[in-house]
Amino acid sequence: MTVSIADPQIGVAELDRLLDTAVSGQLADGPNVRAFEAAVADYCGVSHGVATTNGTTALHAALHALGIGPGDRVVTTPFSFVATANAIRLCGAPPVLADVDPETLNLDPTAVRAAIDGCDGGVDAILAVHLYGLPAPMTALRAIADEHDVPLVEDAAQAHGASLRGEPVGSLGDAACFSFYPTKNMTTGEGGMVLTDDTALAERLRRFVNHGRTDAYVHGEVGQNYRLTGLGAAIGQAQIDRLDDFVAVRRRNAARYDEVLDDHPSVSAPPDPTGSRHAYHQYTVQTDRRDTLREHLADEGIGTGVYYPRPIHRQPAYADVSATAPNAERAADRVLSVPVHPALSRDEVDRVADGLAGFEA
Repeated sequence: MTVSIADPQIGVAELDRLLDTAVSGQLADGPNVRAFEAAVADYCGVSHGVATTNGTTALHAALHALGIGPGDRVVTTPFSFVATANAIRLCGAPPVLADVDPETLNLDPTAVRAAIDGCDGGVDAILAVHLYGLPAPMTALRAIADEHDVPLVEDAAQAHGASLRGEPVGSLGDAACFSFYPTKNMTTGEGGMVLTDDTALAERLRRFVNHGRTDAYVHGEVGQNYRLTGLGAAIGQAQIDRLDDFVAVRRRNAARYDEVLDDHPSVSAPPDPTGSRHAYHQYTVQTDRRDTLREHLADEGIGTGVYYPRPIHRQPAYADVSATAPNAERAADRVLSVPVHPALSRDEVDRVADGLAGFEA
């Protein structure tokens, strides 16, 4: 039988695991899911992994298991995919939005402190996003979380394979949440996972994602059906083995773009600070002439994306949330992401690089 694979990141290893799973009949929760959880936890150097249906449910489950509920307040960034804030709202808690650093576009610890100081009674958790694959300033955020005795959660949906001072993203908070959507650095088709070193937290997570189950047809709490399928876990087991290779290619492609943007008069390359290992889920430049650059690249046959064109507090669903976030608002007008994924050929990478280099100030 001849098989045509549309996605070059899905290969023979994934197909073999899918076939084995289909033949075994373990299509739902089961051994494949446990093996995948263990593989991701081991990769990130933590004790427990709890798989979920997607990255949003991973965030919701983590916050719920940490005790976040109605009336609690969670500090997070206004410059992220809306799922970050949605997960807080799913717990019945209001997001408290702190501004981002203008260069890294990750949470600014100074803004986090100001946001906490502005909350009468303090806050109940900090949710940091590793935006575009660049680790957030976790040392400073950990200090703030410890000072206020609140949990620190990683939204690592874009940061598979990233690290900070040699420590993997996924091991830097009290809990870390991944998405395995097809566009991420690795995929299960749809899926997510929460990682933690806290055994009691992991047990609460396992109950919550499986209808609050404590034993066969015994349910100690109201939970959700957030279980990952065995088929998704089968793909994931093959993908985690290839993650370092995927990230290495992303970083090589990014380095090529960095070369041409090093002295560019009007386009800034994304930062990759010393001590960080950017995973480049997106290669996102900043320029005051974003729309002009986008048109220029389109004329060269190069597709681009804007992540994200409006901050969370400018979304209609969050009209009731106020924020002082000029850096996030400015970033929404300046960011543009160019292709960086590992399926690009060398010629395609060179075309993107030439397109960036050829943009006139």
